[in-house]
Amino acid sequence: MVETVRLGIIGAGSFTRGRTLPNFLKVPGVELVAVANRSVASAEKIASEFEIPEALDDWHRIVERNDIDAVFVGAPPYVHPEIVDAAMDAGKDVLSQTRMATTLTDARGMLAKAKATGRKGALVRPSRYVTAGRYVKHLLGDGYVGNVRQVFCYRLIPDYTDASLPVGRRQLPELYGVLNCLYLGYCWDVLRSWFGDPKRVFAQALNFTPQRRAGPDGPMVAVGVPESVSAIAEMESGASVMSVQSGLAHFGEDRVEIYGDEGTLVYKADSDTLLGGRRGDKELAPLEVPADFRDAWTVESDFIRLVHGEIPELFLTFEDGVKNIEYLTACQRSAAEERWVELPLP
Repeated sequence: MVETVRLGIIGAGSFTRGRTLPNFLKVPGVELVAVANRSVASAEKIASEFEIPEALDDWHRIVERNDIDAVFVGAPPYVHPEIVDAAMDAGKDVLSQTRMATTLTDARGMLAKAKATGRKGALVRPSRYVTAGRYVKHLLGDGYVGNVRQVFCYRLIPDYTDASLPVGRRQLPELYGVLNCLYLGYCWDVLRSWFGDPKRVFAQALNFTPQRRAGPDGPMVAVGVPESVSAIAEMESGASVMSVQSGLAHFGEDRVEIYGDEGTLVYKADSDTLLGGRRGDKELAPLEVPADFRDAWTVESDFIRLVHGEIPELFLTFEDGVKNIEYLTACQRSAAEERWVELPLP
């Protein structure tokens, strides 16, 4: 019989409601005990939808409960450190939505808290580039493209093209920090799993609409998060790994392109397809992902296995989260100071 893990939910936005909560309900031995959201009304709506016994508007009440073993944090990044510290001090394991935090100091503090308390901490992995992600890493290690020369990762969406629209929640640095434009950090989680840590970074941040209204009829306010970022990571091998994030692109296609001296890999996120071609081929062709390398989204069930001690870690650990925030911090400094920034940061 599977031992029950009693789970508290702190923050339930669209991703949590659309993916995380439905998946937790499918995991044997998981009991959703309580949910806390920004208001009692929103928490009650979520509790009713997912048959959670108690709805709250104060996350402290979840952390303090003795009948909760672990916590899922789906709140915005600015509050992650406070919640994680309190939860781990209360003896609870934590699965936190990415981004880990809004500052490198906070991210390092969260990692230190996990080590000091001995609690298990993990981060939600990117939901894209999952199916063939492990196979891409295998192909790279097996020399499919030869020596990697250049990599381009594109996140291209039109969300910020209309200057008349009010500022979006994710453009508010007080909630999400000034570091994470669109999928910059998200994409780095994917790229780092394939290519490792960079030697230095150079970034350019652009904002073509520096002010927007705070709501449909609100006053004009400064937009604190860039609409577009291009970040180049120089790897120890000399390879260049570039992430292009734009909220200004009509008809863009999200993808990763990997170019080596012997071949090319292209992973298209929207269609979840992998293409490849080697020297002498006439064109790129679809690559079938072998069953042994094909992955699926298993974050929720893996977290429960982590709590049970059945696996040592998830795809994204707190250590990985600190590395991610370090990369984002270096990109921010580079864009602000118009220079290369060496890694690791002190």
